[in-house]
Amino acid sequence: MSQSSSSSLFLRAAPVLFVAIWSTGWVSARYGADYADPLTFLSLRFALAFFAVGGIALVVRAQWPRGRAALHILVSGVLLHALYLGGVWYAIAHGVPSGISGLIAAIQPILTAALAPLLLRERIGFLQWLGIAAGFIGIAMVLEPKIISIDLTHLTEVVLPLAINAFAMVAVTAGTFYQKRFVPQGDLRTITALQYVGAFIVITPAAFLTEPMHVSFSLGFWLVMAWSVFALSLGAIGLLLLLIRRGAVSRAAALIYLVPPSVAIEAYFAFGETMVVSQIAGMALTVIGVALATRR
Repeated sequence: MSQSSSSSLFLRAAPVLFVAIWSTGWVSARYGADYADPLTFLSLRFALAFFAVGGIALVVRAQWPRGRAALHILVSGVLLHALYLGGVWYAIAHGVPSGISGLIAAIQPILTAALAPLLLRERIGFLQWLGIAAGFIGIAMVLEPKIISIDLTHLTEVVLPLAINAFAMVAVTAGTFYQKRFVPQGDLRTITALQYVGAFIVITPAAFLTEPMHVSFSLGFWLVMAWSVFALSLGAIGLLLLLIRRGAVSRAAALIYLVPPSVAIEAYFAFGETMVVSQIAGMALTVIGVALATRR
């Protein structure tokens, strides 16, 4: 197989690989909570991810961005990693139900599609809007059993975490646009490394101010951390940056719809969580919606 054919095959497989890997972040967060405070875990994860991908960049002698380009990358790292992951992990750790958090995350493709024509002059066609709507309905069907089991009497106790969760969704949407607009080129290895520098600078003080920064350095901790660094921080994030660079941001964002159904399947095998017929139907509708939203 020629190099161009291999590259083309990888690009076609990239969306599937991204969803498969990124969706495991929810499972990793659940396991990671047993070993460390959430923001403290993320601080260590960002630091280790920087050394891992930065070491690779040094070995292959990749070119490092400088000046204003480096500053733009630091900002994108704050938006895509520190504010998004930090906000979601903080919200869930402080009582936001995963079903509501999932629905908040599912608003991102809608917000992205609404802003893309204004910010990047991307054309959003009727079929793409239809796919975005179908995907959101499918997500609601997947998460419906968890949402109806929520005790609304305690919902007022998580008003601030809910606001932080919503802010995190806005941050990752802004980060996607920022990445597309201000970081259109450069070596993805050095870009990713600098992004983790920006994320670390923001998330570490937040962890120091809001958490006891507890960590249990056990085998389980290192296994979860290894997966979080190499699979999620290097693999999934690298694929996301590639998808943003190669395609429209609205199409890349639509892939987020596939994450909650994937998490539901993974939770079924990892934790024995049940699935009902409506959830399976919602997964099918979500897949159809993403197919419509991402078609060229």
